[in-house]
Amino acid sequence: MMRRKIFRFVLAGLVLVGGILPLETSAAPADEAAFLNSLEGRWTGGGTVLLRIDRGPINVSCNFSSDATGTALAMRGTCRGLLVVSRSISADLRSDGARYTGIYVGPRGGRSALSGSRRGNAINLTVTWAREVNGDRKATLIVQKRGENGMRLSTVDVDPATGKRVVTSELNLRRS
Repeated sequence: MMRRKIFRFVLAGLVLVGGILPLETSAAPADEAAFLNSLEGRWTGGGTVLLRIDRGPINVSCNFSSDATGTALAMRGTCRGLLVVSRSISADLRSDGARYTGIYVGPRGGRSALSGSRRGNAINLTVTWAREVNGDRKATLIVQKRGENGMRLSTVDVDPATGKRVVTSELNLRRS
């Protein structure tokens, strides 16, 4: 009986001073830091982009550089399309446990808010555009790790005319 009381007292003390709970809750940030670190590096590739849902896709080629620091990831890149048009793109993500937040700056400029979570090898983010795009200010951005040296960045929006989800950009990148 006395041993149980001592065990409960020690267990309660560990919880209060951070001996047990922080170990349990710190596992998620460590996992997220390892995942973000796996996305670090130089990336090249290309894909398609819709400037507007009611127009055809434009083929683009892209170069990105990403740096991971703990539970943060900074991506900077440039995509070229139509032979001479070049646009800068950037995203800064931060993980707080299972939640991700950040800022995305797309080819048209303006700081758009990102929020979401990771499921498996993909970070699924809601984009709140700085201004209206395709009839509203919301879209989805997916950052997906593909194997050891691949990454896919894609955005999905809703067509205001039909209500259907449309992939508005898909970039397939390889670590270079």
